[in-house]
Amino acid sequence: MRLEVSGHQIDITPALKDFVTAKLERISRHFDHHLDVRVLLSVDKLQHKAEATFTPRGKALHAEAEAADMYAAIDLLVDKLDRIVLKEKERITDHHRGESAVRSGSFG
Repeated sequence: MRLEVSGHQIDITPALKDFVTAKLERISRHFDHHLDVRVLLSVDKLQHKAEATFTPRGKALHAEAEAADMYAAIDLLVDKLDRIVLKEKERITDHHRGESAVRSGSFG
């Protein structure tokens, strides 16, 4: 997984980057191929915002979350990304691969 963490009006500390990396391991376990993930952390007054965009199989998936604390915003972001990934994997799964009369040759 290639991870790019950037900040808008916030300095990205090594502890913050390590936290993001550890949390995104939960997302990377769903895929067996290389992922490019871009995370943007920003602060606007008292709201901390975390955004992430990643591209599995050429399709860009995006999520964002806001919270009063940056670590809480990252947790919410990873929860949203996990739901999006599961929904996308369910969408691309072929549900018609079971036994059918046409595939077994007994149709007729």
